[in-house]
Amino acid sequence: MGSLSTALIARALDGLTARYEATAQNIANVNSPGYRPIRVTFEESLRRAAAEGAEAVASVRPQIELATPPRIATEMRLDLEIATASQTAMRYGALLSILGRQMEIARSIASGGR
Repeated sequence: MGSLSTALIARALDGLTARYEATAQNIANVNSPGYRPIRVTFEESLRRAAAEGAEAVASVRPQIELATPPRIATEMRLDLEIATASQTAMRYGALLSILGRQMEIARSIASGGR
């Protein structure tokens, strides 16, 4: 497995973990008056860093920011937070699956195909 692939997967997993934690915090505070949800972004930074190599990717950190206030509703939408949690979990699982496959290939190569 190449160092760039490993770095990309590791940083993406870190970003998704941070997003899942932020979403959990948002859900826990759904009934808190005046609470502004937080959002985690990392994909664009990771995309830019990938063009620069593994070292640049390794330096990417998830950015946590307050969500922009909604234009119409005054309350946080629990349905959107649950959808975010679900999407994050699916992406995390997919990355783990890719990582597992890459490790199987590396094991196969190391053992001479046995």
